[in-house]
Order: sequence, then structure tokens, then C-alpha cells
Amino acid sequence: MSSQKTIASGLAGRYATALFELAEQAGSIEKTEEELSALATLLVENDEFANLVMNPVFGKDQQLAACAKISSTLSLSDLVANLLGVLATNRRLVKLGSVIDVFKKIAAANRGEISAEIITAHVLSDKQQASLKASLKKAVGQDVTFETKVDESLLGGLIVKVGSRMIDSSLKSKLENLKVSMKGV
Repeated sequence: MSSQKTIASGLAGRYATALFELAEQAGSIEKTEEELSALATLLVENDEFANLVMNPVFGKDQQLAACAKISSTLSLSDLVANLLGVLATNRRLVKLGSVIDVFKKIAAANRGEISAEIITAHVLSDKQQASLKASLKKAVGQDVTFETKVDESLLGGLIVKVGSRMIDSSLKSKLENLKVSMKGV
């Protein structure tokens, strides 16, 4: 539980912890995580939903109605639908993305996994992801789940963030370091 407290701090942490405890009691941690992932994808891919969540101009009633429609459309469980309703009622819908991130971290820690963020210059193949997962497990000593993001400005290589550690093996950083060392000569 103490590791859960370090993962879940702040407002988003309180909502995520409460949701996790309810999901654990209901035996639906995995299903809840899947539904939250669907909401996270919707948040990124649907500008109207992102605007509804982020824009304080929308009133509580508008947000509640939209959340009810989204819950129905995505066939969300009562647990996740209620989370949306509570966030909208308390005017905290803007914290949805953070709540989802913290919930995923708590769920991963509960499974004995550690989460990482991988930033690459291009999309990784399934084989590359499997190899990276094995390498990270060997380095960290735990199963690792990760989310990948693409940043073409890296040119090549990748950046791995695991907890408070960051490993930057991107070509962009190497070129910057070379540039700095060349100025010193």
C-alpha cells in the first residue's frame, strides 16, 4: 500500500486510488483498465471530447450529459461511468487524463509490473517491442509495461523513462553532446 501512495498523490491520485479500490472489490481491475484506455484513446483522437474535458466554458450539466452519452456509446461499466459523472459533477473532468495515468500505474504496481515511457523516432515493430520489454525486465528486475510515443525529431534511437530514471540514447542527444564538446575544443 505504501508504494501505491507514492504512485497516487494529488487530486488525480485520490480519484484513481478510490476507483482502483472499487474495481478491486468488484474484481474488475482489468476491465476497468481497458475501459480507461478506451477513454484515453478517445481523449487523444476526438477533438470534441478533448474540448469538452479541457474547456471550462462547458457547464456541469453539459459535461454530465456528454459523459452519459459517451458511457452509453462505449458501453462503459457503471464504475467508469460513475467516475465520469463524479468528475463532471465536481468540475474535475479536466483531471481525467491524469486519473487514467495514475490508475494504470497503480494497476501495474498491483500486478508487480513497473511502467515506462518510451519515446522513439519511429514506430517500433512487435519484435522490437518484445526485445525492448525483455531488455527492460533484465535491467529493472521486474516486468515492465510501457507506452510508446513517436517523436521524429529524435532522428534515431530512443528515450526510456522508468520511474525517476531516464536513459536517452537518441541520435539527437548524441549530436547535441557532440556539438557541445566541439565548442569546448
